[in-house]
Amino acid sequence: MAKKDEFVIDSSVVAKWFLTERDSGEAISVRDAFATGRLRLTVPTLLFYEVANALRFSGLYEKGDLVLAARSLSRYKFGIRRPHGKLLELAVALSVREDITVYDASYVALAERIGTKVITEDKELLGKFPALTAKVSSIGIFSR
Repeated sequence: MAKKDEFVIDSSVVAKWFLTERDSGEAISVRDAFATGRLRLTVPTLLFYEVANALRFSGLYEKGDLVLAARSLSRYKFGIRRPHGKLLELAVALSVREDITVYDASYVALAERIGTKVITEDKELLGKFPALTAKVSSIGIFSR
């Protein structure tokens, strides 16, 4: 079972570290708690590609800035899990059962596997997996 202050985080939240959007302030608070060691974050390897893709198609980054953002993202000390074996099998099974992408299911599968929740802003995940997900504004780190 994961510790209280360990979460999986998905690209819908991490992208807000680089883009000003609704709930970006809360996402930045999560980032700051993570950067100062008050929170541990684990991600599947695909997070890096998903965030870089979101930045790429946001229209806000030119090539040089996009490369700098990717460099910054790669320096965060996430716990990184590769999708293989039982983790990948669980992601595929969740995808088929809940009719969601394997990409989205990979975050939920990882959270289930390590005994924690996914911090997400993805309404579909929040609706389909209420026991395994948490909105960025609801994880309770802001008063610490």
